[in-house]
Amino acid sequence: MRRFWVLLVAVLWIGYTGAQVPAGYYNAAVGKSGEELRTALFNIIKTHTQLDYGDLWSAYYQTDKMPSGKVWDIYSDQPGGTAAYYYTFGTNQCGNYTQEGSCYNREHTVPQSWFNDALPMKTDLFHLYPTDGWVNNKRSNHAYGEVNAPTWTSTNGSKLGPCSYPGCSGTVFEPIDAYKGDLARSYFYMTVCYMNKDLGQDPESMFSGSQLVGWAQNMLVEWHNADPVSEKEVNRNQVIFNTYQHNRNPFIDCPELVDYLFGARQNEPWYPTCVDWSGVEIDQYHLAQYQECQLYPNPAGESCWVESNYLEIRKVEVLDFSGRVMLMMKGEGGRKCRLDLSGLSDGCYFVRVVTDRTVETLKLVVKPSRR
Repeated sequence: MRRFWVLLVAVLWIGYTGAQVPAGYYNAAVGKSGEELRTALFNIIKTHTQLDYGDLWSAYYQTDKMPSGKVWDIYSDQPGGTAAYYYTFGTNQCGNYTQEGSCYNREHTVPQSWFNDALPMKTDLFHLYPTDGWVNNKRSNHAYGEVNAPTWTSTNGSKLGPCSYPGCSGTVFEPIDAYKGDLARSYFYMTVCYMNKDLGQDPESMFSGSQLVGWAQNMLVEWHNADPVSEKEVNRNQVIFNTYQHNRNPFIDCPELVDYLFGARQNEPWYPTCVDWSGVEIDQYHLAQYQECQLYPNPAGESCWVESNYLEIRKVEVLDFSGRVMLMMKGEGGRKCRLDLSGLSDGCYFVRVVTDRTVETLKLVVKPSRR
């Protein structure tokens, strides 16, 4: 009967074709929460190949190429429209610039002054993008923010001016909405990958040490939620992993991590929706660390309750020792449901609980002389 005493984790793969999270890549972080989760992710992604600064130019040919073959510049792009200018790789590489549209260079979305130009942050592709040199210069080392009264606006609508976001002050740079989520996930990556570094060595930094300051974290969570992961990000993540740094951005692979680390679910253990765990078996010895569901009372009389600690219940089946389904009911969108056991004989059964992400089997005793 051992087949009933395994947890079969069947997690739905969500993402774009071509995005391949390696089997087991995030396993060390599963079931953890809060700072323990952040530390587990740090240990997964911290060790990566460090690029030379000059390598970025050639890397951009693969990481930031538009379908047209031109440079994908987030500071000039007009999604769904025509940009004021487009750049050709190599040919339009900066050099000097005198106005917008002159050339493209290497934008540190987390400015170098915030971490004192230190490696490996200085060459980490997950926060380095090719952008127009003039716009990059206008942005300078200012924080990202939201601007209601811009003092300068780029051709694609990116804005420089006084910050209007609650808790924020001073001059900030606001990118267009289409790339706010991209930049938020770059920042979430940095606060995890470099949690042992100081990213707050500049008065304009959005970090204190390696932690995002309050207003910045709130704003970036909003940006992340409003601008979901795009195919561009998924493909870029895969190229950086396969060809260059050999690590991944967890917040592109698993967007729900933002809620677990910076949002409403910080006290909840994380069970990923970003990897395919179909067929993985965890024996009874290890079951306790993944246990999500409970039965009570147990032993039971005429009825009992099935409750999931974290996930919505989709279906519950009661099976006898031969594996026959004796009772089946569908969940009603909640984490708790009542089983009517009045039609079952006294004895031992197995209760199989199907949630959003797991299939868990529990032992149930229907007690003698219950009537």
